[in-house]
Amino acid sequence: MGAIKSKKLRSRKILDKQTSWVVYTPKSRMKQPVQLFKELWRNLLASRELAWQLLVRDINAKYRQSLLGVVWAFIPPIITAAGFTLAKGNGIVNVGTTDLPYPAYVMFSMTLWQTFVEALNGPIQAVTSAKSMLARINFPREAIILSKLGEVFFNFGIKLILIFLVFLWFKMPVTGSVIIAPVALIHLVLLGTFFGLMLAPISALYKDVSMGITLATGFWLFLTPVVYPVPSEGLFSAIVRFNPVTPLLVTTRELATTGVISDPIGFWIASGISLVGLVVAWIIYLVAMPYIVERMSS
Repeated sequence: MGAIKSKKLRSRKILDKQTSWVVYTPKSRMKQPVQLFKELWRNLLASRELAWQLLVRDINAKYRQSLLGVVWAFIPPIITAAGFTLAKGNGIVNVGTTDLPYPAYVMFSMTLWQTFVEALNGPIQAVTSAKSMLARINFPREAIILSKLGEVFFNFGIKLILIFLVFLWFKMPVTGSVIIAPVALIHLVLLGTFFGLMLAPISALYKDVSMGITLATGFWLFLTPVVYPVPSEGLFSAIVRFNPVTPLLVTTRELATTGVISDPIGFWIASGISLVGLVVAWIIYLVAMPYIVERMSS
């Protein structure tokens, strides 16, 4: 009981530190971009301690209430790989030739796809689950986003166990480029966070967003080379290559395995979209959240 009370007191003190007065004026904040960037940076710095507390709380709650715990991080890639391997082996689907053993290809790609989807859903889940706290307490709203971002990387750290076992089981060689593979992975996570941040404010008002995301990502999966290699020609090839997830996911996979980047231009274009989009989305989030909180409180 004493430990629980001390944790609650620490969290309350952190919230008290983050709490500050907000003055609303009729002037648009978008007309002062320098002040907006400074406020965004201050909020990010001020959110670190609270974000850490929320991250620890959420991870403890997630795995304390789960019977299988971290095993859930391994089940989707393994099940997907088993299903498509059986379908491919029996001639039901023809996915072409992959650079890696097909089961390893699907498991590794599915792990990366899961990470992207978690990054996309993170901001939406953060705002939705923290609605009561947002309506009652004034604190930097960036904290709940940072905590979810930390959870994405924590979950990927668990998935690394599966990736390591896949490399061992299929005796896949490790190249020197694996050292820079995390850079491409970070860009993939930032792309997902960008999309999630754009939708996070409106998701606090309408549940349709969360349900729509589930449908959209299910369809999006089949437009991403997770269970098949990148097509070389045709309309479907153009659609897959136009998908911004494709060059980031493929480059991460290639850096970790073959070391040969097949589409460097596409990777840098998608990375630019991720970085610029994330900054724009975070500014929109910063400006929109006071109005969203007001709507939730009314």
